[in-house]
Amino acid sequence: MSDLFSVPPRGPAAPGGGDTGNNAPAMTVSEISGSIKRTLESRFDHVRVRGEISGLKRAASGHIYLSLKDDQAVINSICWRGSASKLSVQPQDGMEVICTGRVSSYPGRSNYQLIIESMELAGQGALLKLLEERRQALAAEGLFATERKKVLPLLPEVIGVVTSPTGAVIRDILHRLRDRFPRRVLVWPVLVQGDGAAEQVAAAIRGFNAMPADGVVPRPDLLIVARGGGSLEDLWAFNEEVVVRAAADSRIPLISAVGHETDTTLIDFASDRRAPTPTAAAEMAVPVRSELIAEVQDLGRRLYGAAQRLGSERRMQLDALSRGLPDLQRIVEEKTQRLDERAERLTNGMQVWLRQRGNLLAELNARLPHPRQQIRFAEQQLEPLSERLQRAGPQVISLQHQKMDQVDAERRLKSALELRVERAAQDLSALDRVLQSVSYKNVLRRGFSVVRGQDGGVLKADEISAGDMLSIEFADDRSVAARAQGGEADHGLPQQEPEQPVKVAARKAARPKKDDSGQTSLF
Repeated sequence: MSDLFSVPPRGPAAPGGGDTGNNAPAMTVSEISGSIKRTLESRFDHVRVRGEISGLKRAASGHIYLSLKDDQAVINSICWRGSASKLSVQPQDGMEVICTGRVSSYPGRSNYQLIIESMELAGQGALLKLLEERRQALAAEGLFATERKKVLPLLPEVIGVVTSPTGAVIRDILHRLRDRFPRRVLVWPVLVQGDGAAEQVAAAIRGFNAMPADGVVPRPDLLIVARGGGSLEDLWAFNEEVVVRAAADSRIPLISAVGHETDTTLIDFASDRRAPTPTAAAEMAVPVRSELIAEVQDLGRRLYGAAQRLGSERRMQLDALSRGLPDLQRIVEEKTQRLDERAERLTNGMQVWLRQRGNLLAELNARLPHPRQQIRFAEQQLEPLSERLQRAGPQVISLQHQKMDQVDAERRLKSALELRVERAAQDLSALDRVLQSVSYKNVLRRGFSVVRGQDGGVLKADEISAGDMLSIEFADDRSVAARAQGGEADHGLPQQEPEQPVKVAARKAARPKKDDSGQTSLF
């Protein structure tokens, strides 16, 4: 672009720093930016750029912002909302595409950008790569799992067909169904190629599933999604994610018949059955009526023959078993005779048993003593026991009275001891309070001290002589040793000389002072 603008050579600079050699008018930033924008748009008003999409962003306004890059350069691109809704492919990061549009600039950031008007994939290889990546992603979600496949009905009453109403596909399907087994067919017309085809196919599948089972228009028992052959780009609508998810979510069994036998689309993996052609899909949907009738007739003949053979075999088995059975009348006569014999033996045996029990009872009656004899014998044994009880009764009662008196004495003694201990504790507490009130320790707590001699006796001021060893007791039970000197006492350990004199008061000692280190002084 160096030939678009030319700048005249500059002359020698003026002494004041101004440029007097160039009298061209100075341009504003907006003017030169607008000139660059017009130059770019007039020079590159229609270009086709091939590159990889990077940094894709969809704004809330509907515009698409992206960058196209190769191994050496990057160009910012934008697709306005009106053009974005008409794109034949949905842009994604990493997708290699060919974009058609014009080059313009954005003065606000001093950069140039490509205004995209249309977009297409860069070659069949890119399509196959995108197809494989999408297939792997959907397979990872489990949309192609075998356990999701549903069984096709043997003879559906209503068949729903999703295809173009003007193509040869629907005529082939109807013709094939009419030849094999006429069924009611509902056609949902859709676009099978171009913009909006994928959304229409997905909406048709969901629409058939949303129909009520008992509505005016019956819900199909089987769905067929069909399209004729074509290139990979022509069949791309059946590779879109929205179509694959609609087929996987269908509650009605679905047969996919897209393209020819060698064509494979993602809907084939999500459907319950894949047909190589639309005609083959019609053959999968219904059986041949004549063959079905022949098969049913053949099954009927086989069933009738099997029933005949089974009846003959059972009749022969019954005859063989009946010949092996004994005469029923003879069996009954033998059982009757045995019953009469058992009845006669039972009667005789009962009479013999009664006689034996009578003899045993008479023998026991002869051996048993008379009740009066038993009573007299018991009275004789009871008399000595009664006499012993009468003699021992007063003794037992007296002994029990003594035990009760002992128990009552123990209880009273225990109560008296507890009361005595409680009173003694109260007296001891009262004495302790009196002792505390008269104790000299209370006096020491008010700041006084006690001076004792070497024998431990308490000394008065007039009983202390110079050179006497003294022991001074304070309120915290500590004592210090001191030596009296001229009416004053030196304190310290007995083995050391006193450092400072201490005046010994007759009643009250000096209060301890604290040194700089915080330790209470004894002087």
